[in-house]
Amino acid sequence: MSPNTSAGSKQHLAHSHAHEEDIPGTVNLNAAEGDDTGYGQALFPVPAEDPNDPLQWSNFKKTMILIICSFYSFLANAALIGPSPYIDLWAEEFDISPTKASELISYPNLAFGFGSLIFVPLYLKIGRRPVMLISLIIFCAGIIGASQCTTYGGLMAARVIHGFGSCVCEALPVQLVNDIFFLHERGERIGYYTVCLCLGTFASLPAGYILAGGYGWRLFFYVEFAFGAALLVLAFLFVEETSYDRKSAILMSMPATESEKASEVMGSQVLAEISETRIPPRKSFAKTLSLWGRVDNDVPFFTMMARSFTYFLVPQALWVIASFGINIGLLALAYSYTFPILITSPPYNWTVINSGLFAIAAVVGYALAVPFTSSSDRLAAYFTKRNNGIREAEMRLGVMLPAMLIGPAGIILYGVVAEKSLHWVLYFVGGALSYFAAYFYFSFTLAYAVDSYHSNTSEMLIAMNLGKQYVLPNIALILPL
Repeated sequence: MSPNTSAGSKQHLAHSHAHEEDIPGTVNLNAAEGDDTGYGQALFPVPAEDPNDPLQWSNFKKTMILIICSFYSFLANAALIGPSPYIDLWAEEFDISPTKASELISYPNLAFGFGSLIFVPLYLKIGRRPVMLISLIIFCAGIIGASQCTTYGGLMAARVIHGFGSCVCEALPVQLVNDIFFLHERGERIGYYTVCLCLGTFASLPAGYILAGGYGWRLFFYVEFAFGAALLVLAFLFVEETSYDRKSAILMSMPATESEKASEVMGSQVLAEISETRIPPRKSFAKTLSLWGRVDNDVPFFTMMARSFTYFLVPQALWVIASFGINIGLLALAYSYTFPILITSPPYNWTVINSGLFAIAAVVGYALAVPFTSSSDRLAAYFTKRNNGIREAEMRLGVMLPAMLIGPAGIILYGVVAEKSLHWVLYFVGGALSYFAAYFYFSFTLAYAVDSYHSNTSEMLIAMNLGKQYVLPNIALILPL
């Protein structure tokens, strides 16, 4: 039964008796009579009997939030990586070396990664909605500033500002998925976010064609600003505060739950009327537009920054961080460095402009992987059923086995083609295989990490963002050797 179906004019509120076991990531999903289910299993987290609980929101509301935050990830990553074709142009315009000009790409990326140390504790402290809006405002300000800069220092400052402002777009979408979707939906929803995140890294292709079309590099930032401003309006209208004190709400509803024991005496109709009076009304649309989030005075802002580093000592979190970093390094750096050199040399002799067409391999690889976005959820549900309704976080990882074979096969094929100077189509085949496998790593290892550390998701996300920014640059240093 869907948690958002309606009976007449009244919203159906989802019910569940699922509960977490003593070991983090282990959940009892056995459904009791009257429970709403997903894949035949009770819903988790257990929603409060309150239409304002984000888990009780309509599918339209949840989907709009997911679309907005996912597109923000696309836009922010496009702004970071997209201008890479302009390095030589900036070197000439600002009278600096190409190495110096490349810092206009690297330093904004560092600001993007390390800014999560501030923004993630901040959205836990004052709420998701205000931080999302503040982030978008800073991003748009930095982007429009970059479009007007006439000096290297000014452009660097504007680039660092929009990189820092948008840093939350990698952590916040995962947090929002954690806030508004049930356990059996997370793998698929994180998969959709991952698609947008990955596609943002290919913005350098249209950025290059902007130059080929006779337009200046500023047009790229104008386009980014237009989309950013539109996204800010959509976020203001649809991204309601998702931080919710579910434990307190469930405790407040406990008397109503306990009163069910008196149903035999009072009668079901009278009991239903009593329960209904305890359910608060849904917030009006005007109230959802409030700029204030849910302030949590119990969040230790600075302690959380320090505590996030402890996740580098947790094997599961370290594995996810390394998986992300290595795949990003291999795909974004190894292929980006080697393919233009190989394809513009004999026997291929392609033009430099056409060397960017390798992005087609990524698009094909990700497109072939998208139909599998729900595969980890389905596999975990199957194993949960076999395990008498007890769910383990590791149950979704079986879908990784094909990717663990296909990914290395793609890299080996790419290397053999480069060594033997085989047909150029095989470069794209090898790349597509690698990107196909990378999608599984990006999506399902992240879903696994969220399942394992549901109560400390934000601290884990800080560690993941910092780790990716560390692993990726180190691969970049190793490659030239």
